[in-house]
Amino acid sequence: MPEHNRRRWAEILRRLTASEEDLYADQVRAESAKSGCRSCDSLERGVVAKVSGRITTVTFTPVATMPVLEAELYDGTSTVVLAWLGRRRIVGIEPGRRLIAAGRVAIRDEDRRVIYNPWYEIADTGG
Repeated sequence: MPEHNRRRWAEILRRLTASEEDLYADQVRAESAKSGCRSCDSLERGVVAKVSGRITTVTFTPVATMPVLEAELYDGTSTVVLAWLGRRRIVGIEPGRRLIAAGRVAIRDEDRRVIYNPWYEIADTGG
């Protein structure tokens, strides 16, 4: 059997036996790769980066000094937290939404990647 057929059958078998989480990660990773953005698992402190993925959670933290709206963005490899200081809600920032965001990466709690007050664009969900 030619090598390209062997690879194709291996991919079909992998997809048939993969979990829903793995298939979702593959889908999100493919969407993110098309955007030409950096993968979340490659982000380092201090780097200005553009990322793309889907929002998994949105959390509002009412702090006495300044409210913070946080959205976790998943790109199929890892996550980055997008944090808007002084915001309670942003129209369109909701779980499941595809987003492209950019800003300087910070590290919080030793390993959590965060971009504060990112530039963002809500991407077409494609149906």
